[in-house]
Amino acid sequence: MAMAAGASGGSGGRRRRGGRKHRPMSEINMTPFIDVMLVLLIIFMVAAPLIATGVPLDLPQTKAAPLNIDKQPLTVSVEKNGQLSLMGVLVAPEELTAKLAAISKTNGGAGTDERIYVRADKAINYGRVAEVMGIITAAGYRKVALVNEPDAPPAKK
Repeated sequence: MAMAAGASGGSGGRRRRGGRKHRPMSEINMTPFIDVMLVLLIIFMVAAPLIATGVPLDLPQTKAAPLNIDKQPLTVSVEKNGQLSLMGVLVAPEELTAKLAAISKTNGGAGTDERIYVRADKAINYGRVAEVMGIITAAGYRKVALVNEPDAPPAKK
């Protein structure tokens, strides 16, 4: 009888001792992910104003309102010493046409319909600005705009 009881009551009714008491967790712990994203957000918020600086120019002031632009505009800058910059990168005047044509081709050929902004220091000769605008129109761009600084608001008394 002792044999029969041992054979029939084997492991069917007993609990295993070192077995799992809980089911496996099938959820992802989001806390480390959120921590990393918050740190990256803070880093980008601090670094963004540092990246947004361009070529330092003393722009003329007018009463025109600032433009609302969704994407980074295509800009050509004429510095006080007469050097040209395309999107903040120094270029020679003879290279400007080729670089603008290359940008136009990378935009699917529709680059010449895109507005291009000319930023020129107010101390620069108007003839030099006209030359740069001629180079830009020679590259096929028809919408050329001049950038200026808005007038400072009058001081309150």
